[in-house]
Amino acid sequence: MPDIFQGALEGMIRRIDQTGAQVKGAFPHYANAKGEWTTTPDGDWTGGFWPGMCWLAARATAGARYRRWALEWAERLRPRATSDSVFRGFLFYYGAMLGAVLFNDPAARAIALDGARNWATTYNPKAGCFPLGDAAEEATDVGQGEASVDTVQGAALLVWAAQAANEPALRELAVLHARRHVEFCIRDDGSVCQSASFDPQTGQLLRRYTHKGFTNESTWARAQAWAMLGYAVMHQWTGERDFLDVALKCADWWIVHVPPNRVAYWDFDAPVGPDTEHDTSATAITAAALLKIAAALKDAPKRKEIRAAAEGTVRMLIDGYLDSRGILDHGCYSKRLNVATQNELIWGSYYLFEALCVLTGKLEAARI
Repeated sequence: MPDIFQGALEGMIRRIDQTGAQVKGAFPHYANAKGEWTTTPDGDWTGGFWPGMCWLAARATAGARYRRWALEWAERLRPRATSDSVFRGFLFYYGAMLGAVLFNDPAARAIALDGARNWATTYNPKAGCFPLGDAAEEATDVGQGEASVDTVQGAALLVWAAQAANEPALRELAVLHARRHVEFCIRDDGSVCQSASFDPQTGQLLRRYTHKGFTNESTWARAQAWAMLGYAVMHQWTGERDFLDVALKCADWWIVHVPPNRVAYWDFDAPVGPDTEHDTSATAITAAALLKIAAALKDAPKRKEIRAAAEGTVRMLIDGYLDSRGILDHGCYSKRLNVATQNELIWGSYYLFEALCVLTGKLEAARI
């Protein structure tokens, strides 16, 4: 186990300690250069990542306070079970389901099941997917006829719930949702378009576009990363081979197109100059996804290639962007809106921390 990974893990645990002392009753969202958090009262779409980090810290250290923090913040998410937002998948997968899977925590299990069952009621059988919903956060186009690749990962919450509560219909909805997003968002060459509009009455695809990319035809870095992660996670929970194939196809595209330092610019098609923003959050998502893909591959040379790409990506993040305080900076939240374009982002921190837990042997890549 290289010392660089263990040292980075320890640094991020210190940042978790600092964050736990700083945030009081509101969820950390993104932080400035001083490490001061901008928070959200209800968790927005990112609220699951902070308790998720606490669940992982409890796993990595056996520290009782991290598990206590995780459950406290999971309880704060409970009202979001009935919010009309597709991002309940993110909220309850990381915020509560991790506690059920890693610790068999009954309270976390109950919260996660509540989130899953309520979200399942919004499935559109004509479209074969879950729409973004009328209360989906931060998107410029929301409602019952909009979809996004960001939501594929969250569908794994339903697969877990199907197993945990013996409700197999939830698994079927999740599988259909993920497969429909291949049509919506995955291009033939393995690049990804973030979003799609469809007719809620017929399910017909109307257009592809992006909420946050450079143009509707460009490849926004985080969309590429979400696709890799979403299909890798769906494969590990369902065993469906086509999901692994999609994840690998998207991963191969990323590896070919990412800059030499392995840290993506905010959009792969954005003009590159001295001031072009990178996005460490997209890159951290990718690192976690590559570890999952590598763990799932049977072909030894390909597994070795993808694992090496994952380790190299994490090293570059540590060397260039993880500071002595355990802060992963230069995440680009929304370039279009000019919001937090070079900041610490809670989801970027979560996924780097998850990757480090895997690389230090604290967590199996396919466990969550």
